[in-house]
Amino acid sequence: MFGLGPATRIYVALGATDMRKGFDGLYGIVRDRLGLEVRSGHLFLFANARRNRLKILYWDGSGLWSCAKRLERGRFSWPVARDQSDQVSLSHEELSLLLGGIDLSGYAAQRLVSKNGS
Repeated sequence: MFGLGPATRIYVALGATDMRKGFDGLYGIVRDRLGLEVRSGHLFLFANARRNRLKILYWDGSGLWSCAKRLERGRFSWPVARDQSDQVSLSHEELSLLLGGIDLSGYAAQRLVSKNGS
């Protein structure tokens, strides 16, 4: 799918995202709400209010990728923030679990990230 290296971070935009948003709309959320740079080479995940659809935005060095997944049954186990931040950072393993439909609520490795990415 993507050439994800160990330095690639995975950011989850908390809250609901309108899945009608395309490249520009998602780019704006990353820049304005999350305070991050889309062209960093990191992955950005978004979900709708029902948590049965998600989108990934990714810059590969020459252009933006926008990928979508819709679950036929069930919901994605979307992380929640324990503070006022608008984002959560996932490990590569957590991303695999999330995309595979595994509940992350009890996953101990979940890390919160501040708006400045630290």
